[in-house]
Amino acid sequence: MSQLARIGVAIDGDLLEAFDRHIAAKGYQNRSEAFRDLMRDRLVREETAAPEQEVVGSLTLVYDHHHRNLSEKITALQHDFHGVVVSTLHVHLDHHNCLEVLILRGRSEAVRHLADRLIALKGIQHGQLAITTADAGRIRKH
Repeated sequence: MSQLARIGVAIDGDLLEAFDRHIAAKGYQNRSEAFRDLMRDRLVREETAAPEQEVVGSLTLVYDHHHRNLSEKITALQHDFHGVVVSTLHVHLDHHNCLEVLILRGRSEAVRHLADRLIALKGIQHGQLAITTADAGRIRKH
């Protein structure tokens, strides 16, 4: 574990008040941990932007399974990217709508490409990719 370093930051009073409301609503015990999380988040976002970076992620899709051939297209794309798709979870939300969660792992470029192709399928109502580094543990939480 590395040593803690103290820094001073000058912040506009209104911005600090808004930040304090935000961290209180999220349940942070102090500003320091909230600042550290913001920094880690920014570093991970920059790292995962590199096309060759190994990443892990989850892709959430909501769709109407009655839409013509959509289930088959989703499955075919998953097979095309079998090296990226680690696992899937399928949930029936109601008579028409399904939620599918894919756990993905691989190069950032491949993970994003698969996510983009799935989200762009006609009939997908909503899709969202959450991505992080496969080695996020080296950006430590204290």
